[in-house]
Amino acid sequence: MTEPPTGVPDARRIVAVVVTFNRLALLQRLVARLREVPEVDEILVLDNASTDGTGDWLASSGSTPEGVATPGGGTRVLARTLTHNRGGAGGFHDGLAWALERGADLAWLMDDDGIPARDCLAALLERDGFDFWGPAVLAEQDPSRLCFPIRLPGGTSVVHRMAEVELAARDGLVEDVVIPFNGVLVTRDLVERIGLPREEFFIWGDDVEYLWRARRAGARVATVVGAHFLHPATDDLGTPMMFGRTTYNHSPSDLKHYCMARNNLLNLRDYHGWPHALAFVAKTLWFYTLTRPSVARLRLSAAAMGSGLRGDFTGHERFLP
Repeated sequence: MTEPPTGVPDARRIVAVVVTFNRLALLQRLVARLREVPEVDEILVLDNASTDGTGDWLASSGSTPEGVATPGGGTRVLARTLTHNRGGAGGFHDGLAWALERGADLAWLMDDDGIPARDCLAALLERDGFDFWGPAVLAEQDPSRLCFPIRLPGGTSVVHRMAEVELAARDGLVEDVVIPFNGVLVTRDLVERIGLPREEFFIWGDDVEYLWRARRAGARVATVVGAHFLHPATDDLGTPMMFGRTTYNHSPSDLKHYCMARNNLLNLRDYHGWPHALAFVAKTLWFYTLTRPSVARLRLSAAAMGSGLRGDFTGHERFLP
């Protein structure tokens, strides 16, 4: 990989894209951090019809719908409030399209609850030659731990701690691995080749689908170990099952489970074939029959999977306020 000479500014136009919903305090923290990052040319905020005062704050802070400089100078923050909540998938679909409309060569994508280290973007830009690359995503409560477990390429090993990632890295990189939409960079060229995230997915699986679509198109993918992005740890991932031989992404939220069951089945079918998709169905049956018995969850899983296979992406709406 070629790297730009140290101290030479990156000539590419870099636009940060933030998707937010009802997390005003976290959004304020993130926007303040992004305005401290000199490599960012513009910040775009997609507000998913928040009801917690986010829209009012964006307006009062000088954020604008289109092209008007913010008072006092500094990195321009532009904001759009969607007419209804379209989830992270809809937000990143619109936000990435908007970034390209604004002339972005690179889009820097993130949710509102994460926060990049001050040198995160600089560390990413030191690594050239990739199409879709990002930082190590660390648990904000314990930065020695990964927020999301990583399956290392070329095997079945799953790592949970930063020290394990550092040992697995080669020249500071873990190639072919990235955690999408958590401080990742994506090139204009790649978006023009593969399109935008699947907005109909709403939440859960849209990020994985975009990564798998990028890989299928031959995208050069990597995690830069020296770049760090903090994110609140989640307990929704990796509940042990089958006597500890594997895990299941159980969530107490019916909305999250519905979208996960629907979208994951489709991702596995489309990118890995029916054997993998049917294995996921079997895991779901096992988990909610033996690990955490729940007739209601079995019915919800069946409804979600059936809707996805029929191409119906409206079922999650009944769980929205």
